[in-house]
Amino acid sequence: MLTWIYGRTFVVERNRFDKIKLQTWAIPKYKLQYRLKWQKESIENLIEEAVLEADEKGASVLSLGLMNQASFLPIISHYMLESCDNSIKSNIVQSEELNRYGEVYVKKYPELKVKLVDWSSLAVAVLLHSIPKGTTQLLVGGKLTKVAVAVAFALCQKGIQVAVSHEDEYEKLDKSSGTSSEGKLVMSKSYSSYKIWLVGDEMTEEEQRKATKGTLFIPFSQFPPKRMRRDCFYHTTPAMQTPMALENVDSCENWLPRRVMSAWRIAGILHGLEGWEEHECGSTLSDIDKVWEACLKHGFQPLKIPALSK
Repeated sequence: MLTWIYGRTFVVERNRFDKIKLQTWAIPKYKLQYRLKWQKESIENLIEEAVLEADEKGASVLSLGLMNQASFLPIISHYMLESCDNSIKSNIVQSEELNRYGEVYVKKYPELKVKLVDWSSLAVAVLLHSIPKGTTQLLVGGKLTKVAVAVAFALCQKGIQVAVSHEDEYEKLDKSSGTSSEGKLVMSKSYSSYKIWLVGDEMTEEEQRKATKGTLFIPFSQFPPKRMRRDCFYHTTPAMQTPMALENVDSCENWLPRRVMSAWRIAGILHGLEGWEEHECGSTLSDIDKVWEACLKHGFQPLKIPALSK
């Protein structure tokens, strides 16, 4: 409450990994406030001040974490998404992002030395490697995001059938993909035909109830879905196991297990460790294979898939 009144970011955790020093800064706002249109300007100002402060203090990388890419009003957004194989150009209807994944600050302050990183590339890589081997088809549910679109296109290119249950979301993906979906993008109302679901925000409880017994839910959203089914399996939001060399990990991150870190935090660490000089925000996605290989090289490990570990 005091930090909310004071109106400044504050440090909640300090870590050390290899040669880099890490800090986690919190924005003094409640989750509810991110959903309120009239709070948008205040939140944007806090994030912008944090970006400028990090730049002034000589930080090499700043990654945008939970809720700091929140959505507000529906508008048309244009994304140029790069998969690990080919560039995919797409125009899809999205929500107005709080800061367009950090792109606003890069354009407003072109002389920024600190590199802004969202979690998208690593999140895509984590999701692609969370899908059980041998999967030939899956269902995408919930509100589409930059990450969800990139994953759907990558799966289509791998020959996996991607089904969408809502007609408007299907039309967005179909219109965006052109020929890049390889004919693997389909519209389907048969929920029970799919044992693997990629799920985002706004997936309803009614939809979950339609899933067949033993279905694996893999969230691409920042927040996990509500667990409605005891006879199904729920994977975590995009995250990885941290190496033991990461120091001062004294608490769990939100709902994640001990020493498990979200993709948006790991993405910033990788950027610093590898010395990458480009921003990864807005419409930009880094090379998925490069990001994944760097992650493994530095000791981060994928989490076990619940259905398989059982």
